[in-house]
Amino acid sequence: MTPNISPAAPPAAAAGTLSIGRDLTVRRLGFGAMRLTGAGVWGPPADRKTAVQVLRRALELGVNFIDTADSYGPHVSEEIIAEALHPYPSDLVIATKGGLTRPRAGQWERDGHPAHLRTVCEGSLRRLRVDRIDLYQLHAVDPAVPLQDSLGELARLQAEGKIRHIGVSNQSLAQLKESQQLVAVVSVQNRYNLADRDAEDVLKHCEQEGLAFIPWFPLGAGRDASQAKSAIAWLLARSPVMLPIPGTSSVQHLEENVAAAALRLSAAELAALA
Repeated sequence: MTPNISPAAPPAAAAGTLSIGRDLTVRRLGFGAMRLTGAGVWGPPADRKTAVQVLRRALELGVNFIDTADSYGPHVSEEIIAEALHPYPSDLVIATKGGLTRPRAGQWERDGHPAHLRTVCEGSLRRLRVDRIDLYQLHAVDPAVPLQDSLGELARLQAEGKIRHIGVSNQSLAQLKESQQLVAVVSVQNRYNLADRDAEDVLKHCEQEGLAFIPWFPLGAGRDASQAKSAIAWLLARSPVMLPIPGTSSVQHLEENVAAAALRLSAAELAALA
């Protein structure tokens, strides 16, 4: 949806808004905080001061949805978010994820065991300095653990008031439908961009079900500013449930990405990208 934007509105407002569940409304251009860590999503950033500046500038530009995960760093991304932004504005929604572990640099492993999910969720609560996480996402399905066990633990954490809404990530359509039978899913975060549309069936299901679709790696192969803006603008035009979360460790690149909220591709341009 495209709202009427006043001249004083922040740049991100041009993207319109999206509901997550029935009680959260965010601007449809968020920020992915994975790249606020060191190289390879491991350890602290080379310039922590700039990472803090990027987050604060994102809010100045009107971004009010930030996505992270306990495995980014690990822990580093969540810690920097709290350092930069706590106490949080009332309209800021922070989403985090659990279910992937980092035994060492360059390695990602799945762990959907209930005990692990409880431990990392409670760790995220401490690092983010909140009593409840607005959106907690199962980062990936662990083939060694029944999905009902993993999501069942998230449901228990939700009943305890530690999670507001439950989302899922990296799921096939069949897995998503199974997840919906187990818990009230409000969002899906899958890889999706101009060059990689393997999650098209999941996106269509999200449209039908009214679920937010959060594409990770949203810029795909885009590298320069014009390519990045076009990639973001295409995603925003592609579906009203789309919530892109382009990430960066540069204030300049952040400003370029958020400027894409106001870019409207022509019918001919959209057709060429179809």
